[in-house]
Amino acid sequence: MTTTLQFCNISVNDVDESIVFYRALGLDVVMDVASGDFRWVTLGSDAQPGLGITLSVPHAGRSQADGDALQELLTKGVLPMLVFSTDDLDAAFERVRATGAEVLQEPIEQDWGPRDCAFRDPSGNMVRLSQAQTQSA
Repeated sequence: MTTTLQFCNISVNDVDESIVFYRALGLDVVMDVASGDFRWVTLGSDAQPGLGITLSVPHAGRSQADGDALQELLTKGVLPMLVFSTDDLDAAFERVRATGAEVLQEPIEQDWGPRDCAFRDPSGNMVRLSQAQTQSA
C-alpha cells in the first residue's frame, strides 16, 4: 500500500496576496475554484507532481463560529508552521524576502542538521525553508 500527501489547506486573510508569497517558493497556481464569496486556490510544483497547498480564507466552507475561531488563531499567528525544503536556500530566501515578507530568521546552520530560515507569510503563518546538509564522502 502506498499513501502520499495530496494537498494541505492553509488559511490566509487574502488569497491573492498570499499567491505572490507562495509563488516565490516556486509554486504555481494549478487550480482556482470559486464558490459564492469564497475561493480555494491550489498551488503546486513540477518538482513534486501531485502535491499541493490550497489557500482559502478562514470562513470558506466553515460555519460562522468555526471561521471566527480559525480567524482568531490566524490573527494570533499560532496556526501550525509550514516547512518547505529547497536545494538552494540562499536563492529561495532572497526570492521570498523580495516579496516583502517578514523575516523571522535569516539562513543559519541548525544544531540538529539542516540549514534553514523562517518567514511569516502575508497572513502571519510561520513558514520555514530548509536545506539539508550535504554529506561528506
